[in-house]
Amino acid sequence: MKASELRDLSIPELHQKEYDLRKEFFNLRFQKATGEIVNPSRITQVKRDIARILTVVGEKAD
Repeated sequence: MKASELRDLSIPELHQKEYDLRKEFFNLRFQKATGEIVNPSRITQVKRDIARILTVVGEKAD
């Protein structure tokens, strides 16, 4: 997910995306702990997407 795509969204939409990504992140961590994870690099990708969303929300708050 690119930051330019995120800048086009409203703050409530960004918060919803953040919530969905945090749920996915939790599930991925759970899968990693139980050894069932299919794509371990997805964890890093989700963490970065969450950080991007928080950055864009911070920019919009100013």
